[in-house]
Amino acid sequence: MDSPDPQAETVHWEAVLRPHRSLPPSGFLILMLCVAGVSFVSGIVFVMMGAWPVCGFFGLDVLLVYGAFRLNYRGARMREVVRLQGDDLTVERIGVRGDRRCWRMQAFWLRVELVEALDGSNNLLVTTHGRSLAIGGFLAPNAKRDLARELEAALRRWKAPG
Repeated sequence: MDSPDPQAETVHWEAVLRPHRSLPPSGFLILMLCVAGVSFVSGIVFVMMGAWPVCGFFGLDVLLVYGAFRLNYRGARMREVVRLQGDDLTVERIGVRGDRRCWRMQAFWLRVELVEALDGSNNLLVTTHGRSLAIGGFLAPNAKRDLARELEAALRRWKAPG
């Protein structure tokens, strides 16, 4: 019976990429309480002035702010796992609904390209055999630069003899 190749199972480098969210759930709760409080007080003022229909619009504002933040947090479920394992680099992209796509590339021929634009934005590509795949599209430009450096260093270590 053949034993599995230990080289094929060794994870040499791995990065899990997630969109950045600067407002933690506790901050979201505080923000929503403040927005609701201001809307409630403003609504009471308008009711006392006799403009009671305006109250409904303040409630609608609170619901719209809440919905926008929930959609934003839903987008945070997206992630990419970039893994140098055995002789392959795999990129697994998990969408907001849990849908998965996976790309596998032979690591020996892989090139890491950071395409910089004049406006300060950039695009991180892994290229092999004439095919390119953009990774970390949701990352900030500095985070893409750091990721490119880390991935290039990992590939150099992997290719180094010994």
